[in-house]
Amino acid sequence: MTCEGCAAKVSSTLKQIPSVQNVDINLEQGEATIEMERHIASSELQDILKDYPKYQLSEKNVTMHQNVFAPIAEPEKTWLETYKPIVLIFSYILTISLIAGFSNGIFDYMTAMRVFMAGFFLTFSFFKMLNLRGFADSYSMYDVVARKFKGWGYLYAFLELALGLAFALNFEPFLTNLVTLIVMTISIIGVLKSVLNKKKIQCACLGTVFNLPMSTVTIIEDGLMILMSLAMLFLM
Repeated sequence: MTCEGCAAKVSSTLKQIPSVQNVDINLEQGEATIEMERHIASSELQDILKDYPKYQLSEKNVTMHQNVFAPIAEPEKTWLETYKPIVLIFSYILTISLIAGFSNGIFDYMTAMRVFMAGFFLTFSFFKMLNLRGFADSYSMYDVVARKFKGWGYLYAFLELALGLAFALNFEPFLTNLVTLIVMTISIIGVLKSVLNKKKIQCACLGTVFNLPMSTVTIIEDGLMILMSLAMLFLM
């Protein structure tokens, strides 16, 4: 590794392993110090870096620390506790969308859907922008395009921002919905593969601010945007 970008990529990738607590990379010495809840063989660590063959790991100095007292296990979170950020965000956006739909006294479902789409993309792009590099690294773990073209992760965040503004301004509705349909369809492919393969990785939908696991919730989230863009295309 010769640059901070390489170090960030390796660190972010290794942290996807549930038992890895921290990764500290020394660029000058070309070494990585990995703190783990349990010992993980270098072969297992290398396996998660299989998409980056130029980064090779080998054990240099393994130190085991045994606690005198048994560690206190964190209570398992409920579904609502885990996905509380997404539930709150969707609730706020849905409320605003319903209010906008009733603004003229008669419910306008097209306006409600357009406002919902605007709120969705603007909010989610905001969280991605908070740590653009971290999002791009996480996104490349499962997205079919980002795995081959790392720059897509960076472009995707700005594309979401552009779509959010387009929906908010009602700019070229047909084109905006068509682009949304294409982008979200591509996005859901990687999500489906990860969930079906039961990969325990972080969902990058809200960037790196919240540690949300990839699950059927992510599928529903992307699927909803696909259905809404389809509906708006057929009903306009």
